[in-house]
Amino acid sequence: MVIWIVGLSGSGKTTLAKMICDKLKQKILHIDGDLVRKMYENKLGHTIKDRFINAKRISKLVEALSRQNINIVVSVLSIFPKWLNWNKKKIKKYFEIYIKTDFKVLKKRKPNLYSGRQKNVVGLDIRFNEPKKPDMVIKDCKNIKELRSKADIIIKKLDLNLSRDDK
Repeated sequence: MVIWIVGLSGSGKTTLAKMICDKLKQKILHIDGDLVRKMYENKLGHTIKDRFINAKRISKLVEALSRQNINIVVSVLSIFPKWLNWNKKKIKKYFEIYIKTDFKVLKKRKPNLYSGRQKNVVGLDIRFNEPKKPDMVIKDCKNIKELRSKADIIIKKLDLNLSRDDK
Protein backbone atom coordinates (compact mmCIF):
# COMPACT_ATOMS: atom_id res chain seq x y z
CA MET A 1 0.00 0.00 0.00
CA VAL A 2 1.24 3.48 -0.86
CA ILE A 3 -0.25 6.49 0.88
CA TRP A 4 0.84 9.61 -1.02
CA ILE A 5 0.34 12.88 0.91
CA VAL A 6 0.34 16.09 -1.15
CA GLY A 7 0.25 19.72 -0.01
CA LEU A 8 2.18 22.94 0.22
CA SER A 9 5.05 23.42 2.67
CA GLY A 10 3.61 23.85 6.15
CA SER A 11 0.36 22.03 5.40
CA GLY A 12 1.22 19.11 7.70
CA LYS A 13 2.26 16.43 5.16
CA THR A 14 5.28 15.17 7.07
CA THR A 15 3.52 15.43 10.44
CA LEU A 16 0.56 13.38 9.17
CA ALA A 17 2.89 10.82 7.58
CA LYS A 18 4.81 10.39 10.84
CA MET A 19 1.55 10.04 12.79
CA ILE A 20 0.34 7.31 10.45
CA CYS A 21 3.65 5.47 10.75
CA ASP A 22 3.70 5.83 14.55
CA LYS A 23 0.12 4.61 14.95
CA LEU A 24 0.57 1.52 12.82
CA LYS A 25 1.96 -1.55 14.48
CA GLN A 26 3.28 -2.94 11.21
CA LYS A 27 6.42 -1.83 9.48
CA ILE A 28 5.78 1.04 7.14
CA LEU A 29 8.36 3.12 5.33
CA HIS A 30 8.13 6.92 5.34
CA ILE A 31 9.61 8.69 2.32
CA ASP A 32 9.81 12.46 2.51
CA GLY A 33 10.77 14.72 -0.40
CA ASP A 34 13.53 16.36 1.63
CA LEU A 35 14.89 12.94 2.60
CA VAL A 36 15.25 11.94 -1.06
CA ARG A 37 17.12 15.19 -1.74
CA LYS A 38 19.56 14.34 1.06
CA MET A 39 20.02 10.79 -0.25
CA TYR A 40 21.37 12.33 -3.43
CA GLU A 41 23.58 14.72 -1.43
CA ASN A 42 21.43 17.79 -2.12
CA LYS A 43 22.80 18.15 -5.64
CA LEU A 44 19.41 19.39 -6.77
CA GLY A 45 18.21 22.91 -6.20
CA HIS A 46 14.63 24.10 -6.11
CA THR A 47 14.22 25.18 -9.72
CA ILE A 48 11.38 23.70 -11.76
CA LYS A 49 13.87 21.45 -13.58
CA ASP A 50 15.44 20.18 -10.34
CA ARG A 51 12.04 19.68 -8.73
CA PHE A 52 10.94 17.63 -11.74
CA ILE A 53 14.00 15.37 -11.42
CA ASN A 54 13.31 14.89 -7.70
CA ALA A 55 9.63 14.13 -8.37
CA LYS A 56 10.64 11.49 -10.92
CA ARG A 57 13.12 9.92 -8.50
CA ILE A 58 10.53 9.72 -5.74
CA SER A 59 7.81 8.22 -7.94
CA LYS A 60 10.14 5.62 -9.47
CA LEU A 61 11.61 4.68 -6.06
CA VAL A 62 8.19 4.29 -4.46
CA GLU A 63 6.84 2.26 -7.37
CA ALA A 64 9.82 -0.11 -7.19
CA LEU A 65 9.44 -0.56 -3.44
CA SER A 66 5.68 -1.07 -3.67
CA ARG A 67 6.22 -3.92 -6.17
CA GLN A 68 8.08 -5.64 -3.32
CA ASN A 69 4.98 -5.31 -1.10
CA ILE A 70 6.53 -2.64 1.09
CA ASN A 71 3.97 -0.33 2.69
CA ILE A 72 4.95 3.30 2.19
CA VAL A 73 3.77 6.72 3.28
CA VAL A 74 5.08 9.52 1.06
CA SER A 75 5.00 13.19 2.06
CA VAL A 76 5.96 15.50 -0.79
CA LEU A 77 4.84 18.70 -2.52
CA SER A 78 3.97 16.86 -5.75
CA ILE A 79 3.63 19.88 -8.03
CA PHE A 80 3.72 17.89 -11.26
CA PRO A 81 0.41 16.35 -12.39
CA LYS A 82 2.42 14.09 -14.72
CA TRP A 83 3.95 12.22 -11.78
CA LEU A 84 0.73 12.00 -9.77
CA ASN A 85 -0.96 10.49 -12.85
CA TRP A 86 2.02 8.16 -13.35
CA ASN A 87 1.68 7.01 -9.73
CA LYS A 88 -2.02 6.25 -10.20
CA LYS A 89 -1.27 4.16 -13.28
CA LYS A 90 1.85 2.33 -12.05
CA ILE A 91 1.30 1.81 -8.32
CA LYS A 92 -1.32 -0.89 -7.68
CA LYS A 93 -2.43 0.00 -4.16
CA TYR A 94 -2.25 3.80 -4.22
CA PHE A 95 -4.15 6.22 -1.99
CA GLU A 96 -3.66 9.95 -2.54
CA ILE A 97 -4.36 12.52 0.16
CA TYR A 98 -4.35 16.26 -0.44
CA ILE A 99 -3.93 18.51 2.57
CA LYS A 100 -5.51 21.79 1.52
CA THR A 101 -4.50 24.60 3.82
CA ASP A 102 -5.37 28.28 3.64
CA PHE A 103 -2.37 30.33 2.53
CA LYS A 104 -2.70 32.68 5.55
CA VAL A 105 -2.23 29.66 7.83
CA LEU A 106 0.81 28.51 5.84
CA LYS A 107 2.39 31.97 6.14
CA LYS A 108 1.96 31.84 9.93
CA ARG A 109 3.46 28.36 10.13
CA LYS A 110 6.40 29.10 7.82
CA PRO A 111 6.93 32.87 7.86
CA ASN A 112 10.53 32.71 6.60
CA LEU A 113 9.63 30.51 3.65
CA TYR A 114 6.62 32.54 2.55
CA SER A 115 8.10 35.98 3.24
CA GLY A 116 8.98 36.51 -0.42
CA ARG A 117 12.71 36.77 0.34
CA GLN A 118 13.49 33.26 -0.93
CA LYS A 119 13.44 32.18 -4.56
CA ASN A 120 11.64 29.24 -6.18
CA VAL A 121 9.01 28.88 -3.45
CA VAL A 122 6.03 26.75 -4.44
CA GLY A 123 2.90 28.77 -3.83
CA LEU A 124 4.68 32.08 -4.45
CA ASP A 125 6.91 32.03 -7.53
CA ILE A 126 6.20 28.44 -8.56
CA ARG A 127 2.63 27.49 -9.25
CA PHE A 128 1.11 24.71 -7.17
CA ASN A 129 -1.26 22.54 -9.18
CA GLU A 130 -3.82 21.08 -6.85
CA PRO A 131 -4.12 17.33 -7.39
CA LYS A 132 -7.09 16.24 -9.48
CA LYS A 133 -9.33 13.63 -7.92
CA PRO A 134 -7.32 12.71 -4.81
CA ASP A 135 -8.79 9.87 -2.78
CA MET A 136 -9.12 12.16 0.25
CA VAL A 137 -8.96 15.90 0.87
CA ILE A 138 -8.12 17.22 4.31
CA LYS A 139 -9.07 20.88 4.65
CA ASP A 140 -7.67 23.40 7.08
CA CYS A 141 -6.37 21.27 9.95
CA LYS A 142 -5.66 23.88 12.56
CA ASN A 143 -3.73 21.80 15.08
CA ILE A 144 -2.00 18.52 15.86
CA LYS A 145 -5.11 17.07 17.51
CA GLU A 146 -7.14 17.48 14.29
CA LEU A 147 -4.33 15.94 12.23
CA ARG A 148 -4.07 12.99 14.65
CA SER A 149 -7.80 12.42 14.22
CA LYS A 150 -7.33 12.37 10.42
CA ALA A 151 -4.51 9.81 10.80
CA ASP A 152 -6.91 7.54 12.71
CA ILE A 153 -9.56 7.94 9.99
CA ILE A 154 -7.04 7.08 7.26
CA ILE A 155 -5.80 3.98 9.07
CA LYS A 156 -9.36 2.77 9.67
CA LYS A 157 -10.49 3.56 6.11
CA LEU A 158 -7.57 1.66 4.58
CA ASP A 159 -7.78 -1.17 7.13
CA LEU A 160 -4.06 -0.89 7.90
CA ASN A 161 -4.09 -1.77 11.58
CA LEU A 162 -2.00 -4.95 11.42
CA SER A 163 0.55 -5.91 14.03
CA ARG A 164 4.20 -6.59 13.19
CA ASP A 165 3.65 -10.24 14.12
CA ASP A 166 0.89 -10.67 11.52
CA LYS A 167 2.52 -11.90 8.34
